[in-house]
Amino acid sequence: MDIALNFTQHGDSGQPLIILHGLFGSARNWQGIARQLADRYKVYALDLRNHGLSPHADEMSYPLMAADVLAFMAQHQLDDAIVLGHSMGGKVAMELALSWPDKVSKLIIVDIAPVVYTHNFDDVLLGLYHVPLDTVSSRKEADKYLAEKVSTPSLRQFLLQNLVANTSGGYQWRVNLASIEDNMLNIMGFPENDTAKKHTGLTLFINGGQSTYLASRYLHTTAEKFPTASFKTIAGAGHWPHIESPVEFMSHLTDFLKSN
Repeated sequence: MDIALNFTQHGDSGQPLIILHGLFGSARNWQGIARQLADRYKVYALDLRNHGLSPHADEMSYPLMAADVLAFMAQHQLDDAIVLGHSMGGKVAMELALSWPDKVSKLIIVDIAPVVYTHNFDDVLLGLYHVPLDTVSSRKEADKYLAEKVSTPSLRQFLLQNLVANTSGGYQWRVNLASIEDNMLNIMGFPENDTAKKHTGLTLFINGGQSTYLASRYLHTTAEKFPTASFKTIAGAGHWPHIESPVEFMSHLTDFLKSN
């Protein structure tokens, strides 16, 4: 069953451009990029299911999440759109383009490949579960607990964006941790039934040179599915090149959006 996705809109004219965030993220992570694009495009930053302010669901797979985006497009009467996706959102975008290519006028994928990854996010889940939500009195206190399991400060600050106050006076996570944990194999994978599908529309992959998510060993599979794609690497960036190197990222993005 399709989920009615929460979204934020930036700009009210121009070609529609949909932004899809990564795992444990939300539409708000992309506000800065969306605002920079709002003078030329009607930008929709979506919260994917089990994230942000979108509804929670027990099932979480790329065909389902792509269908959620398709339903969003139908609801907003978008015949097609430019689609930009990062990490998990990039896999959703790829699934959408492979399954409904006429709905994607241009495709931008940020630091992810259409492959199965062997690692998982058990350490992150362990850290999030480690925070005693009923007793912490501040985000700073929550960070102390999270730091016992997650050592990287920037990752903790990213994760803590999901911590919100609840009506009983404590805190809660906006993300549906139980569903994410149950569906981690789906999230780290990519649908096998897509092996014969190809997307030949205008496509750009942007990756961080310090990240392994689009390592050279994944390029053959990526090029098979997206034979017309171009690739840009931001040398000094990791998995979040749009945050770590925003000027270079926007340069690559705007050059591609201008292309035909």
